[in-house]
Amino acid sequence: MKTLIALMSAAFLVSVSSAEAAGADDARGLWMTAQNDAVIEFKPCPDGAGALCGRIVWDKDAGTPADTCGLQIAQLQRYDNDAWRDGWVYDPRDKKKYKGVVRTKGGDLYIRAFVGMEVLGQTEQLKRVSAVPATPACKP
Repeated sequence: MKTLIALMSAAFLVSVSSAEAAGADDARGLWMTAQNDAVIEFKPCPDGAGALCGRIVWDKDAGTPADTCGLQIAQLQRYDNDAWRDGWVYDPRDKKKYKGVVRTKGGDLYIRAFVGMEVLGQTEQLKRVSAVPATPACKP
């Protein structure tokens, strides 16, 4: 009986530790868009204390007129309730700025763009990548 209780306790501790909430730093890094056409790097904003910024660091159209290399697509001011909030996201496809929320869940990053209330928005799921593809390269 003691062995069964010990095994159940161990299983509970493993499930609790694997279900830990995402933290503010989890959004930092390189993320590939759902269409595999751009990589966005999220890191602290250079001019915003405590804010998170997202910038396109790789674009499949690099070097063409459709190039979006270097374009800032997000600036979020604070981390609260498991998400980066109080800022904007920019969609280069329609060339519009929206209110935005960025959160991580299950190893993926979710960018939610909306007008008005968050529940009325649209979400894009991004996958973490360890490096930027070699070609085509964005010019520094």
